[in-house]
Amino acid sequence: MKNVMKIMLTAALLASTATVAIADGARIAVIGGKSDDAFFAKIKKGIDDGALVAKAHGSSVSYLQLQTYDNIGGDAANLIRTAISQHASIIAAPDWVGDSEDEAYKAATAAGIPVLLYNAGGGDKAKELGAINYVGNEEYPAGLAGGAYFATHGSKNVICVNTVPGAGNLEARCKGVADGISKEGGKSTQLPLPASSFGNPTAVAEAIKATLLKDPKIDGVVTISAGDADSAANGIQQAGATAKVKLGTFDMNETNLDRIKDGTQLFAIDQQPWLQGFLAVTLSDGFVNYGLKTATPVILTGPGIVDSSNIDATLAGAKAGYR
Repeated sequence: MKNVMKIMLTAALLASTATVAIADGARIAVIGGKSDDAFFAKIKKGIDDGALVAKAHGSSVSYLQLQTYDNIGGDAANLIRTAISQHASIIAAPDWVGDSEDEAYKAATAAGIPVLLYNAGGGDKAKELGAINYVGNEEYPAGLAGGAYFATHGSKNVICVNTVPGAGNLEARCKGVADGISKEGGKSTQLPLPASSFGNPTAVAEAIKATLLKDPKIDGVVTISAGDADSAANGIQQAGATAKVKLGTFDMNETNLDRIKDGTQLFAIDQQPWLQGFLAVTLSDGFVNYGLKTATPVILTGPGIVDSSNIDATLAGAKAGYR
């Protein structure tokens, strides 16, 4: 009976929030990564495009961004609390480090502010926190797909380069790669680098070069971001291992796609970041203004493998800013 009453009170509170949003104009707070992060630039384009839809309904969208990735969970939690203090009508954010962020999400819910998870956290975490949706990739299955792809293309000893160790979604990627390749008789180990290495191409390239020179049995490298893949390509080349070591990455940029096109990179695992940003805003707008909610709370935008078989269509989408 207590649980039933709690659910009814929460529903009434959210309904009240939606009514206020219609009267005053919904204030949608979106929390995300750094503006100079190429991956989040695509998400931000989706957010900006979604904001045009929200504006037509009288809503406004504010983007609260991390300044560094050195303390990603704690900083994201602080941004959630900032959105609460600004009396947001709804908060859309990734749940990168649950141990650090979940209390802030619970504080938002306690204040009558609905939340939507996107990009990181997953469906189980969204259910636990009472989020209206999770929009994004399921990271572990994406890693499984990458590990299996390496195995079917001849790689048996892969390193997963993680430049943001401790972030739950990225740890899940590397674990998925390890489990996926092990099912085919191979192995993968994680190469964790300091978070300060993220965005430092020289540091990442040097670390990968040193690791390859130390262990000549490594025949595959996968990175957790498109920028790190560019660094990895340089590190592999500097180690004189281009002919032996296959390269894959989570996410992608045009340089990655050009390498796939010319055969010097094996694959990229896409999660369609533009779509994540666009849906995070438009689903939030529909919920707070009109009570709209999808029947399926988990909306997956990935994973999808980009390789030589679909590279041309993907390149066209990238040139338009959507892939």
